[in-house]
Amino acid sequence: MKILFLDTSSFFATVAIIEDGKIKYLFQEEIKDDMASRMLPVIQEGFNQVPFTVNDIDKIMVVNGPGSFTGVRIGVTIAKVLAWSIKKDIIPVSSLAFLATTKTASKYIIPMIDARRGYVYAGVYDQELNSVLADQYIAYDALKEYFEDGTIISQDDLPMATKPELDVLKMVTKYQNNEPVPCHSVNPNYLKKTEAEEKLEVKND
Repeated sequence: MKILFLDTSSFFATVAIIEDGKIKYLFQEEIKDDMASRMLPVIQEGFNQVPFTVNDIDKIMVVNGPGSFTGVRIGVTIAKVLAWSIKKDIIPVSSLAFLATTKTASKYIIPMIDARRGYVYAGVYDQELNSVLADQYIAYDALKEYFEDGTIISQDDLPMATKPELDVLKMVTKYQNNEPVPCHSVNPNYLKKTEAEEKLEVKND
């Protein structure tokens, strides 16, 4: 089984090529500018380093949010184009679940992305990446019941947050057997409407 994994949902991008449960290529690097132009050469470099081509990929997994609006779109678009070209479906996965692959000794892992004004995009996971509280847009303080037995994982400067150490293999192993989605049906999952969309709804009400 050959899998291509993509995550551009934050400034820390990940590209991995996995074959039969082993990482054959791994790129994890901070990219704060020109994410769109950087990713295709990174993917090409990955396939230059493995003894097969993108046409041999069995599954494509892509992080489809929540996260940076532009970043999420970049990863999803690349995944859709590749999937269409090699006639494969896509397994979309959560950026919060990916953050939750960080190794901790806590009962709960609480991945968070700062949504500002006291709100976060967050979920609660156990050590096996099972969802305890579904990913959602939620007030930071509303998660306090999990803090005593949990570890907050975030790239952002949030109270009590631990920086992530992303485990691609754990992520792929957990979700590789999820039901794939036709490439044209995969969309970003922002968990919240954009400010422009919210203003338009208020205007139309």
